[in-house]
Amino acid sequence: MEETVSVAQMYERLLELAQPLTPLDLPLLDAHGATMASDLLVDEQVVIKSATKINSTQIALAASLGLDRLPCRPHPRVVIISAGDDLVEPGSKLATSEDEFESNSWFLTTFVKEIGAHAFRVHTIPETQEELKIIVEDQLVRADLIVISGESHDESFDLINSVITSLGEIETVRPNLAESGKHSFGLIGPDKTPVLALPGEPIGNYLSAELFLRPMILKMLGYRSIYRTSKKIKLNIDAIGSAGEANYLRAKFGENKELTILPEQKSIATISTADCLIYISEKVEKIEKGESAEVIILIEESA
Repeated sequence: MEETVSVAQMYERLLELAQPLTPLDLPLLDAHGATMASDLLVDEQVVIKSATKINSTQIALAASLGLDRLPCRPHPRVVIISAGDDLVEPGSKLATSEDEFESNSWFLTTFVKEIGAHAFRVHTIPETQEELKIIVEDQLVRADLIVISGESHDESFDLINSVITSLGEIETVRPNLAESGKHSFGLIGPDKTPVLALPGEPIGNYLSAELFLRPMILKMLGYRSIYRTSKKIKLNIDAIGSAGEANYLRAKFGENKELTILPEQKSIATISTADCLIYISEKVEKIEKGESAEVIILIEESA
């Protein structure tokens, strides 16, 4: 039986794998969206701080100083793979009632792009251990991180786990997180490339991406802060979780900034509608109306 760990323990273990990438002197256009690896000084004054995400105005500043390159931590190269013999590419037809459209790789590829990584979606959906091993080994040459997920209900997790275990040192755990499942992670291949296997259930996949994958990529980029903004907000409705597990309820702010907990929490539609998550710790099953809850903000407020 796999080890059960807290969300905080899972977070810490994964961050140990995600080390800041080695700085490079990147051409200005390639530096856009990367992270400064050291302070840029002009007349002994810092004009671009280390760990700053480089935007268009900073590119212009560098060019005005006669610089054609900047010292940066480059965009992490993240390879996204899906595995499972019941997965079907969108646009095709479902042949049997067991088949399901593959959605996780589409989400994860665009998700990591939004964070600042270069994402590579592998279009093949392997069905056997031999096929998946060949794919993973082929991708190691261009990956700073490999992320793999399978079918719903962890049906292909054993396939994924057996392959990555054969390629390196892998740990399998179950975070004490509602709507989640087993995770495997470790270092594989000759260059000790980090790999993370996520649950196949779309909501569990989404929560793991938010809680674990996003901080890993931000650390690789060299960010000082890798956390989402969170606020203590008084609830106008009871928030109920599952006993003994950490819960992250999908919610939305109304016109008056009042929180609405989205109905049908098991629906994948909640991950596209939510603009915040209400956190309920494993020690608390219910946060009553009028009490304050920690709310994680998913969408930055516009100015």
